[in-house]
Amino acid sequence: MATTSPDTPDIRSSRRAKSVGRAADRVFSGLSRGSGITLLVIMAAIAVFLTYRAVLAISQDSTNFFTTFEWNPAANPPVFGIAVLAFGTVVSSVIAMAIAVPVAIGIALFISHYAPRKLAKPLAYVVDLLAAVPSIIYGLWGAIFLVPYLDGLNQWLDQYLGWTYIFDKSSDGVARNLFTVGILLAIMILPIITNVTREVFLQVPRMHEEAALALGATRWEVIRMSVLPFGRSGIISASMLGLGRALGETMAVAVVLSPSFVLSGHLLDPGGGTFAQNIAAKFNEANEFGRDALIASGLVLFVITLLVNGAARMIIARRKEYSGANA
Repeated sequence: MATTSPDTPDIRSSRRAKSVGRAADRVFSGLSRGSGITLLVIMAAIAVFLTYRAVLAISQDSTNFFTTFEWNPAANPPVFGIAVLAFGTVVSSVIAMAIAVPVAIGIALFISHYAPRKLAKPLAYVVDLLAAVPSIIYGLWGAIFLVPYLDGLNQWLDQYLGWTYIFDKSSDGVARNLFTVGILLAIMILPIITNVTREVFLQVPRMHEEAALALGATRWEVIRMSVLPFGRSGIISASMLGLGRALGETMAVAVVLSPSFVLSGHLLDPGGGTFAQNIAAKFNEANEFGRDALIASGLVLFVITLLVNGAARMIIARRKEYSGANA
């Protein structure tokens, strides 16, 4: 019986291939680790820079930075605060999420499970294109088309839902308000949430759906019992991506909103402000100290974004642990 010598060309070639594979693995591992460390260093450097410039500004602020409704760093003494900006940023983002997330889930389900293939592919392509539209285009469309046409909706909400206080229109003016900004942001983040959610729904194991169908489930029951539970973590991740854009959107909000530093719970009243919009509107005309004040407001937005993403990661991690425990 013939035996293969340890020094045959085939074995030497196999050893070289394994050695090259191990070297490639080490290179890939090093690059991945280095990329992660680089990202952390960049984030830390941004945080240090924002904190340093913010401390310079806040130390000279004559009022409470978190509760003041005025923004005038050029005054003597300086007076500026983020109360109106924080309120406008959070409220407009909440409105956007309340509108965009249910619609995005519905569109994603239609494309992935209901629409014929001939219709699903072009529709998915159109949604992908909408995600690539620049912010300024959305802003111009919102100012020219959306604002005039929402005036009638504002009047209707004031007439029939004014008793809720938030839809009570207490001052006249066009629909350049936080409610309009929320609708515009919902349109902007809708493609992002839809795309990610659709891809998650397409990853649902086919065996899960077939098992539900074999038990006599309807198509909606299959989605409710198999698709939505499987994609819940993906839906949360997609929603957080959309929320991140809504929180930091600049140009579209700056074009549509009539900025003012009046804090009002009437969403239909003109005025309001967001962090990003205020920075874009005032950065060019601000002096060195005024820019430090704007950087201080940017630091608050930076912290809010980190907290939102951290909360999302915690929710996803808990759901994975819960799913693993049930399995």
